[in-house]
Amino acid sequence: MNLPIPVEYEQFLATHGVFEGFTVGDDMPGYVALWPLAEISGNNADIVIQEHAPGYLAFAGNGGGEVLAFDATGAVYMLPLIGMEPRYAVRVANSSGDLAARFELAA
Repeated sequence: MNLPIPVEYEQFLATHGVFEGFTVGDDMPGYVALWPLAEISGNNADIVIQEHAPGYLAFAGNGGGEVLAFDATGAVYMLPLIGMEPRYAVRVANSSGDLAARFELAA
């Protein structure tokens, strides 16, 4: 199952570019490093996400052994790279827009 990249994520990248930094507040994920569109497919293949966590599409890392991934609804989850399984997915935002609203963007 290959999930499409949410349009909202594509629009964020087109407007702001690739974000690397922190989210405001104490909620997860904290640190975020978004992946450029051209790297998403290859990175997902490298981590074998469709075998270990079918139904998710990774699009970022947190620098701490976890990836951020969309599900089929566009909600954002954190998944561990070691022991990656859907049962360990933790929902961190309802959409990429909800997540991006928490980014510490330069003014």
